[in-house]
Amino acid sequence: MGSIDKIKLNRISHVYYKHEKIDEAKQFMEDFGFVETETIGKTTFFRGYGTEPFVIALEASSTTEFGGAAFVVESEEELTRAAQILPKEAKPTDVYELKTPGGGKAVTFYDPVDGFPFHLVYGQTPVEPRDPKFPILKVNYPNEKNRGVNQFQRFQKRPAPVHKLGHFGMCVTNFAKCYEFYTTYFNFHPSELVHNDEGVNITVFFRLDRGEEFVDHHCFFFFEGPKMHVHHSSFETHDFDAQVLGHDWLRHKGYTNCWGVGRHVMGSQIFDYWFDPSNFILEHYVDGDLLDMTEPTHNTKAAPDNLHVWGPEVPATFLQ
Repeated sequence: MGSIDKIKLNRISHVYYKHEKIDEAKQFMEDFGFVETETIGKTTFFRGYGTEPFVIALEASSTTEFGGAAFVVESEEELTRAAQILPKEAKPTDVYELKTPGGGKAVTFYDPVDGFPFHLVYGQTPVEPRDPKFPILKVNYPNEKNRGVNQFQRFQKRPAPVHKLGHFGMCVTNFAKCYEFYTTYFNFHPSELVHNDEGVNITVFFRLDRGEEFVDHHCFFFFEGPKMHVHHSSFETHDFDAQVLGHDWLRHKGYTNCWGVGRHVMGSQIFDYWFDPSNFILEHYVDGDLLDMTEPTHNTKAAPDNLHVWGPEVPATFLQ
């Protein structure tokens, strides 16, 4: 097979989940900091305070499962081309109309190794951003005082407002085949590759190759394991105060913390992972790295200390 003109992805947009316990899941979304926008059929859509018409969608279902993530492609021509060039084992659909907030068009394909859905979208109408009602803090340091005299930092107890979907991650059963597929057909570029004791890569953190444009350190990651499943979806919030206020809000509401609060090494984000009522993991993050294509791929040996620099110990089941 000759070189393929890669499908150009612009950014990650939204994720889909199916829930048997739909009312409990919807309440969790509110407590996590999403804003409910609309219910169409059996699916309820939630937005953040950014410009995406929705960032997560919950379908009332007789099964509980991950419904895939969606990425915005660069043009409608790219969407049409994706339907034409993706291999038959990925089972790409034709271009179809989205019946969601924001409208637009989409192509859905299925991971050729493990079969999870993956969506490509274009033409969604953006929404007006909302005010998260958190200040841009002026922080006082020991030798640098940025806040004026008689000015205060005061907050109210509340959920952490979600800004956008930042990334999602999967456990896959064949790392090498998945890596070949996503780097062959899309402009995913490895920010980090993590290898085992034998030097075999087992985890990748992908960013988008957007040339000189600044992009998040990763928008998609996967690691190899015995059974395919979604690991987590991660949503950006305003700042550290908002994140910890959200942590306390969820704790007081009786939800189960998965891991956090802590600071990652790869990507640098301050993280806070929570289980929703169906045991899916959702993350609040702040202060992630931005990269362009002048930054090389980093290669690291897998080790617990590579996951975080401070915070609680890594849960034993976190990477299962």
